[in-house]
Order: sequence, then structure tokens, then C-alpha cells
Amino acid sequence: MSGALSGLKILDFSGLLPGPFASMYFADLGAEVIHIESPTRPDLVRLFAPYVFGQSAAYNYLNRNKQSIALDLKQAESIQLIYDKIKDFDIVLEQFRPGVMQRLGLDYATLAKRHPGLIYCSITGYGQTGDYQHRAGHDINYIALSGIAGHSGRKVNGPPAQGIQIADIAGGSMHAMIAILAAVIERQSSGLGQHIDISMTDCVASLNSMAAAASLAGVPQQVEGELLNGGSFYDYYATRDGRYLSIGSLEPQFQQGLAQALDLPIIQEKGGSLDATDREQVKQAITARIIQQDLAYWQTHFANLDLCVESVLSLDEALHSELAQQRQWLVDVPIAPHSQETVKQMACPIKFSRSKMRYHYIGQALGQGQWPTSK
Repeated sequence: MSGALSGLKILDFSGLLPGPFASMYFADLGAEVIHIESPTRPDLVRLFAPYVFGQSAAYNYLNRNKQSIALDLKQAESIQLIYDKIKDFDIVLEQFRPGVMQRLGLDYATLAKRHPGLIYCSITGYGQTGDYQHRAGHDINYIALSGIAGHSGRKVNGPPAQGIQIADIAGGSMHAMIAILAAVIERQSSGLGQHIDISMTDCVASLNSMAAAASLAGVPQQVEGELLNGGSFYDYYATRDGRYLSIGSLEPQFQQGLAQALDLPIIQEKGGSLDATDREQVKQAITARIIQQDLAYWQTHFANLDLCVESVLSLDEALHSELAQQRQWLVDVPIAPHSQETVKQMACPIKFSRSKMRYHYIGQALGQGQWPTSK
């Protein structure tokens, strides 16, 4: 079985998280990825602790299955080498601020003259146009400007600091992957590539989905004021031992079951009410009941009840849970091709009936890789 994207070749100039996460998935799916790094200013993820086999664990993961090529893009011979090689590639992925690749002579317009079928994806914080295009930013800034932080969190302490990079991955990486694969399909009929402009802020703003639909219909979204952001009993509840239980029993049959399981008739009586006072009474009743017992008690209590109630796990607990084992969240990746030594990493979660994922080796040492053979 071959990878679903076997045959695609990607030249990846990106660093840190958004671009590398996308190109890692492409590589897992069988694409051939060449990761270009500066020999003097390599990808900063290489510096992130902890280290495994002498390299950053994060770099080992984000750059698995990729060939690392060290090139100084400020040198004319490096640019000429890219010109010579570009026809061997289907896709270019880059993550510099707007204008940088143009100054280097590696922008879409320049490369498309040499390779009209090239698909060229640029991932930036604020896109290639508009007043924000040259501003610096990080995940927290993109989420702030998207409106997501404005209707998330608690009234008493404001927006939450997330444990993951939502805009970088859900905004940048995932939307870039969708766009690139759509362009690959379109090229089959047109024979032409195109430039893709991915703004992480644009893309993460689109994740507002239902909240934005309501807001545009004239119902502004309020912190802890909506069905799914803490304004109903759909929420997290503290247990006696300082852990948390997630309760999402919104539908009538689940509300009825939860009311019975907790012996709280008020859930069935007022759980679906639109009145803020009723909603608050339901939450207070559930809060008072859940905190009477430890998490282990509630895990046993709800184990055989299909009510949308689950424990809040630590990341370590989640990665080693029965669910993780049954769904194969983790995979052992060789530290080098054909090596018997392996590193445990998160697997690609996509599952096909025929196509096979590949996990050939972890991220390479700087400049260790080789160019692919010409088409």
C-alpha cells in the first residue's frame, strides 16, 4: 500500500509550527518534502526543550519524514539552485512576512515563470494584503483579533490562555492543507498552478462558525452568556479532589438521563430554558452535586451511562488512555531510516481503508537530507 499523496513533491521554506505541521501531514501521507533551512539561522524549534537523541522533541516530531537541506538564501548560488530544481516540485510552502520571498527572488511570480504548474502557498499572520500584513504576531494575537477570545473564558478573569496553538494549526496548517490539495485537483484540469494566500487570522476567525452566524443575525455573543460558552450547564465542574468533569448533556434525552443520574429533577425541568436565572440555578445545582465526590467516583458512576459526560484528563493521561491505545494515537518512529531505535510520537490521526501512513524517521540533523531525483 502506498501513501495517498505519493508522487507529490513539496519544497518547504517554513519554520516554527504552522507550515511544518502541514508539511508533516503531507509527508506522513506519502509526499516527498524537502525542508530548506538556513545554515546560520536554523528553524527555532530546534532550540525547544526537551531533547531526545540530541535534538528537540518538537523538531523531531514536526519534521519527521522530511529531508533537511541547509541553504543560505542570501547567496546567489543558493537561489540559482532553487531555480534549477523548481521544476521537480509540485508545491512551495513558505511562511515569511510578505515581500521577503520577492526580495530573495523566490516569489510566486518569479518561480511560476519557470514552472507554470507550481502551487505556491504563503502562510502569514495577517495575509498578503491590508494594513496588518507586515505586523508581527503570535497565536494569541490572531485569536484576539478573530473575536474568539472575546466570547470565551469567564467573566471574572477574562479570556483563557490556551494549551494549544489554535490559530497556528487549525487556522494556518489545516487551511493551508485544504487549499493546497484543492489547487492540486484544480491543476489536473487547468494544467496551471496558483498562489495561495493563507492568513492565520482570517482562517481562525472562520472557526467562529455558529457564533458568527448568530452575531451577524443580530445576537451579539456574550462571555458565559451562550449555550456552548458557559451560559448553560454545558460546562466543566470541579470534583472534590480538584479535578474536573465535562458535562455536555444538552439534548432532551441526555438531560433526562443526567437528571436521573444526579438525582436533580431541576435539570430536566429547567435545563432547556432560555432564561438566564433558570440556567444559573441548574448550574449551581450540578456544581453542588459534583463537588461532593472525587473524580474516580464520577468516572465509575457514569462509566456505563451514555450521557455526554467525560473526565477532564491531563495530557499525559490522555496520551496513555484506553481510547488512545484503541485508536492508535501514538506511533514508534525510527530515529533514522531502518534504525531499530525509535521515538514515540503522535501519529497522524487520518485513517484510510487502503492508503498507508508512513513513519520512516524523525526530523533530521541540519543539512542531513538529500534532494529528490528529478521528475
